[in-house]
Amino acid sequence: MAKDVLCEVNNCTYWGSGNKCTADAIYVVSHKGNHASNSQETDCKTFEPEL
Repeated sequence: MAKDVLCEVNNCTYWGSGNKCTADAIYVVSHKGNHASNSQETDCKTFEPEL
């Protein structure tokens, strides 16, 4: 398990100081089913816009 999850999307509800993700869990999906060849083929479904 990763100690620190970093995120540069500062308009996300889970964005924290130092670009740290504060979500309890991270959900990442592939654009092509259950396989991705690179990071551009993935999306973070944990993202929630900050209100």
